Amino acid sequence: MQPVTQVLTPIDFSDNAATILRAAAYVAGTFKAELHLVFVVQNFEDYSGFFVPPVNLPNLEEELFASAQQQMDAFVAEHKQHCLNAGVTNVSSKVLAGDVGEEVVKYADQKNIQLIVMGTHGYKGLERIMFGSVAEKVVKTAPCAVLTINPYRDLDRGGAKA
Repeated sequence: MQPVTQVLTPIDFSDNAATILRAAAYVAGTFKAELHLVFVVQNFEDYSGFFVPPVNLPNLEEELFASAQQQMDAFVAEHKQHCLNAGVTNVSSKVLAGDVGEEVVKYADQKNIQLIVMGTHGYKGLERIMFGSVAEKVVKTAPCAVLTINPYRDLDRGGAKA
């Protein structure tokens, strides 16, 4: 296994995103690695069989992408100090578009990532049935090691959160 100098963490802006980021920052800090954060705007093509949108699709996608970039910038700013406290001095962020699992794997390959740290929970209900588990897809196809974090566990104490 190569030395870990690049750690990738997909962010979904859910309530669990900060928990996953703290774990990723700890791991990246331990290895003195750069931390890459990515958010993937889901392709609307995946929904095309369900409905015909009443709005201009390209404009909506551009607006969602711009909104996601603003959210990513705010998320990074909000959690920058935690990354620094964990020993991570180099954090980069990127918003991508496409299938979430595929884009995470493609980014990892392009950036020569040695470790992906990601949550085990994301989609629920109908979306999970339609799109499958992103974590499962990444684990099965990633070009590097993948560390999955159950965000519902107390990572500091090893027990379940109350």
